[in-house]
Parts: sequence; structure tokens; C-alpha cells
Amino acid sequence: MKTLNPEYIRRVSELANRSPYFELQSMKLVGVGTGFSRLEIALGKKHLQPFGFVHGGVFASIIDAACFWSIFCSIEDQRYGATTVDLKLNYLAPAVSGKLIAEGKQIKLGKTLGYSEARVSDGEGRLLAHGTSTLMILPNNSLVLDQPLPPKFTL
Repeated sequence: MKTLNPEYIRRVSELANRSPYFELQSMKLVGVGTGFSRLEIALGKKHLQPFGFVHGGVFASIIDAACFWSIFCSIEDQRYGATTVDLKLNYLAPAVSGKLIAEGKQIKLGKTLGYSEARVSDGEGRLLAHGTSTLMILPNNSLVLDQPLPPKFTL
């Protein structure tokens, strides 16, 4: 198994965290590596639906992102990307404030498809949601960058 380049991980994490959608959701990629990811959302009023609970779309967003990032770093060709083709989730408990913590885990990665799962907990470790995702591996679909990235893997 190849070793991920720490500088690549740092730059990709910065890029993700600066993306408009992550900023809109107050979502942060706080840990990522081969086969895993960890994302967090500091909840605010903007995340609540009319009944005062965190909207299901917020859970879907963090599960989708956690599944994606758990697969992305395992794709060997730096010119390849991925996109979600299937997302399934179960809402297990409501949230109203605090923090959402999503931990993504790669289950299988093939040449054209990846499969992963994510668990979402609150700051006290209570399981709030679980989801799975199938991702299509796409050639010539690299990250949108303002500068070239360092190599993905160290030699």
C-alpha cells in the first residue's frame, strides 16, 4: 500500500474547507487518509428546519462528504476523481445544537466504483445517523485548483 503525502493531504483539506458548499454548511474536513475521513459541522440556526431540529439535508450532506473523502484518498491516479451515484441514509436521532461529527470508512474500492459508509454522532458520541454511498470513479476529473498539488503518494 502506498503512503499518502502529508503535504498533499494538507492542501486538499484546505481546498475542501474553502469550498463554497463547505463554508455554507460550516463543514470542515478535519481528518482524511487512505480509507477514512472525519468531518465536523458546528451547528447553528441556519441548519434548523421549521420545527427546530437539524434538517435532514444537513445529515445527508455530511454523510455524502464523509463517504466521498473516505474513497478519494485511496484512488491511486491523481488525475481521477469520484462522484456520488447512490446515497442511502437512516436518521436515528434528532439534533438541535452542538456539533455533528461524521466518520467515513471505505468498504470497497474497485476500478470504476467505490462503496463507503459514514456514521454521524454528536459531541457526546450519540449516534444520530448512518449512511452508505456508491461512488463512480471518474478519469480526468481532478480537483479544481489554483495551483498544482504535490504528488498524492510518497515514494
